[in-house]
Amino acid sequence: MNFFKKLYLNNFFFYSLLGIIVSFVLAYFFEELYRVSWLLFWLLLAFTGIDILLLFTAKEGIKASRVLPEKLSNGDENPVTVKLKSVYSFDIWLKIIDEIPFQFQVRNFEVNRKLNRHEKDHFQYFLRPTERGEYSFGNLNVYVASPLRLVARRFTFDHNQTLPTYPSFIQLRKYDLMAFSNNLFQYGVKKIRRIGHTMEFEQIKEYVPGDDIRTLNWKATAKRNQLMVNQYQDEKSQNVYMIIDKGRTMKMPFNGLSLLDYSINASLALSNVILKKQDKAGMMTFSKKIENRVVAERRQSQMHLIMEALYNIRTDFFESDFGRLYVDVKKNINQRSLILLYTNFETLDGLYRQLPYLKGIAKNHLLVVIFFNNTELNQLIDKKITTVQDVYDQTIAEKFAFEKRLIVNELKKYGIYSVLTQPEHLTLDTINKYLEIKSRGIL
Repeated sequence: MNFFKKLYLNNFFFYSLLGIIVSFVLAYFFEELYRVSWLLFWLLLAFTGIDILLLFTAKEGIKASRVLPEKLSNGDENPVTVKLKSVYSFDIWLKIIDEIPFQFQVRNFEVNRKLNRHEKDHFQYFLRPTERGEYSFGNLNVYVASPLRLVARRFTFDHNQTLPTYPSFIQLRKYDLMAFSNNLFQYGVKKIRRIGHTMEFEQIKEYVPGDDIRTLNWKATAKRNQLMVNQYQDEKSQNVYMIIDKGRTMKMPFNGLSLLDYSINASLALSNVILKKQDKAGMMTFSKKIENRVVAERRQSQMHLIMEALYNIRTDFFESDFGRLYVDVKKNINQRSLILLYTNFETLDGLYRQLPYLKGIAKNHLLVVIFFNNTELNQLIDKKITTVQDVYDQTIAEKFAFEKRLIVNELKKYGIYSVLTQPEHLTLDTINKYLEIKSRGIL
């Protein structure tokens, strides 16, 4: 019974059989075809038997394996490699069908290859997950056919491999050098002009040509009888909290990812930059209650704690309670901190309902509200008008887009910073804002 589970008839067998059937039908009109048809039939059976012997005499005719990364990066292209090795002493044709996790909804995965005898080969394909969690791979099925190509033998490898999908650590690596790179324009990072001395005192040192003469320390100069200057360093160990709204406004999808997952990916990349800049990174999420809290610290395990907290974010997309957030921040964050709040406001009315709580947080902390441009509205605005309905749609789209800009101005009136960005630019724009704040020393 196991033998028949591994045996499959190829298309060439059925085409040959169809030709023989047609030959038998024609034999009804042309009698001389009758014997030819039977001869072809017995030849087909004989070659099929030979083909089966060729494929099944070798106990292990093909070796294959699926090489997976340790974990998948959410929202990124993740490589999956399939390695193949032929043990047969003749050329073979392969059809590889990999049972990809159901979350990808790929039902037509098929790769065809030809291998010479004892040849090794490999190929790679890419998967882009759009949800965090566990992804289970099924069987790696390899169908092998001999040069006769009448039947195929199925081999099965790597059953039930499971991988976790974490927030985008590929993005984290991409922006890893941003904290120290002097050539930040390649990343789209703006160069910020420093305003005054916004750095901590480090030491007094001897003056060397090129030092800023405005940093001369006249008391130390008089005491040492040579020019001495004060040396400064960037302020360190400042608290930076990333607060992610996981309410219903963050459920909106763009390019397969929800606004919540864009925020999670951006928070992971920003946490790495914050720690590289010697600041303390922390996070929390909220909707009906405060969850996934990581206290702002600068220890070695902090990135691991933040990644695990981001991975474990779960939500039913309830209405967000900004009042509870305000109370929690006031109670648990005592030191003045930079708070980056990922949320979304579509209208001014939506902002006004939460504005008293945002103003309360901004009294004791430097608050940056990060929300999103609706890219679909931009497409409607740029669309060529052809009907009256298009005029109506474009007018409404322009109204909503204008309200987004009004929200930025309204926040600015109360000393609240904001970042209005497209989802795909969220990570870069958020890191930009953090580096700008650090450079200007306004925390």
